[in-house]
Amino acid sequence: MWKLSAALIVVTGAAQAADCTGASLRFVESAPRDRFELTIGTQPLIAVQVDLRGSAGRLIFDTADGGTGVEVFQPLRDEGGTQANDVADGAEAIKVALRDGKAGSRAVFSIDVDDRLASSDLGQIRVTGGEMAGAVAMFEAADGTMVSAVFDAKNRAQVCP
Repeated sequence: MWKLSAALIVVTGAAQAADCTGASLRFVESAPRDRFELTIGTQPLIAVQVDLRGSAGRLIFDTADGGTGVEVFQPLRDEGGTQANDVADGAEAIKVALRDGKAGSRAVFSIDVDDRLASSDLGQIRVTGGEMAGAVAMFEAADGTMVSAVFDAKNRAQVCP
């Protein structure tokens, strides 16, 4: 039994090392557009996904006037290196394709993110502190493999920090 357990530990460790891309995604609260800044690590990427469903602030993407969000809204916009597409108002997850996701490069996109908390620090129009914590970033490589990281209370999702 001990030999089997030791073998599993080695295999698990090897799998984690193979998945370590060093990619990171940082959320920056800003007015009127919130930004996501992607740093691509050692493995080229073709897309990044953001899933807000597990976020502490019960976050959504606010992309249309009069919809789910509060006051200001902003659609997805390329700020360098991405291919912007339509995002449904109130969506909790998006996928953003990269134009040239080569290793070591950066890409930025903007969109409005609102929280749905009954009582938040600066109101639902602004995401503060750890409201992004618990959301997930998924990094997609050209071969279809996906690696994910959970956003921390500093608004960063990082693979193998």
